[in-house]
Amino acid sequence: MPEFQTDVAIVGAGPAGLMLAHLLHNAGIDSVVIDNRSHDEIAHTHRAGILEAGSVRMLESAGVESRVHTEGHRHDGIDIRVNGTSHSFHFPDLIGDSVWLYPQNEIFVDLAAARARTGRPTYFSVTDTHLGDIESERPWVNATTAEGEDLQINARYIVGADGSRGPCRAMIPADTKQRFFHEYPFAWFGILCEAPPSHEVLIYSRSERGFALISQRSSDIQRMYFQTSPDTDVDVWTDEQIWAELQARVDGPDGFVLKTGPIIDKTVLPFRSAVTEPMQHGSLFLAGDSAHTVPPTGAKGLNLAFADVSVLAPALISALQGTGAEALAGYSQTATKRVWKAQNFSYQMTRMLHTDPSQDAFETKRSLGELNSILDSEHGRRYLAECYTGWPNG
Repeated sequence: MPEFQTDVAIVGAGPAGLMLAHLLHNAGIDSVVIDNRSHDEIAHTHRAGILEAGSVRMLESAGVESRVHTEGHRHDGIDIRVNGTSHSFHFPDLIGDSVWLYPQNEIFVDLAAARARTGRPTYFSVTDTHLGDIESERPWVNATTAEGEDLQINARYIVGADGSRGPCRAMIPADTKQRFFHEYPFAWFGILCEAPPSHEVLIYSRSERGFALISQRSSDIQRMYFQTSPDTDVDVWTDEQIWAELQARVDGPDGFVLKTGPIIDKTVLPFRSAVTEPMQHGSLFLAGDSAHTVPPTGAKGLNLAFADVSVLAPALISALQGTGAEALAGYSQTATKRVWKAQNFSYQMTRMLHTDPSQDAFETKRSLGELNSILDSEHGRRYLAECYTGWPNG
């Protein structure tokens, strides 16, 4: 039976959990990482990835051999189309920074390789994960390995980076936590297609037919989305209908035409926002989607997870090295300040760019006025650029 005595048990081997493990290792702090998914499942789950400037710097400063600069693509802006008229944002001119297009599964591959090089244990495909004694200084995590063996991890601290459906968040007592939740009345119809990029940067389009996002993944595979009802059945949509709908939502006097190709994946993504406070209890700390989720409009999900880690890692290191536990005690308060800024920006982008079937004509016009207030103002454009490229980590 594998049994470990370690400094930090990390539940969740996605980018947040592995980045935390890497930062701890760099400081001489031991950890054991587990995940209920297999390595290949995480590596081949295609998720979009817009990395804020701070997230890229975090990978660089941590010494991760990331391919973000060789396989990723620097984006110096975005394009917002309103009823077919484009408004370009050039981030270096507005805020002095850029973002990087680099899929989340590729970040995982880089971080998993970095973890493997340390020789420290990572267990994928575990089942029956349980944790306990989180109010003591000797919490534990038990699970069953992929080989069917009992796994026991005794740690000083546990970090739950196990996503919105993992077991860690449920361990915080109901009478000590609050769960803030908002569900939007629409969803995204998302596709992966074999085609070259339609534009050099992402296009966020608001039209009378609804929202569309012309995103990217690589030089020959693209992601695109259009606003739809949460109960949409993707199977009733033909490729021709999908392309016609996407094109209709970006049509404009400039004659912009999408580059099309075979559609290889179709899905419907519901829109939800959620925050759990506090993000800690006793010896348990939450990071990433286990503590909060945001709609993808503001490109904040992975970046928020990395921001959590940028606060949590030095706090854990200080506490374990005996140089101070104050930062660890204040982790949730520090992290949630940024979380709510990101929630506000994601909500604002979502409401400005989508048409809400439940709102009246006044609210529809008001949200368009809000969008135009940003587009027509140099200060407004700088605000959006700052939010999109990200606030300082830590």
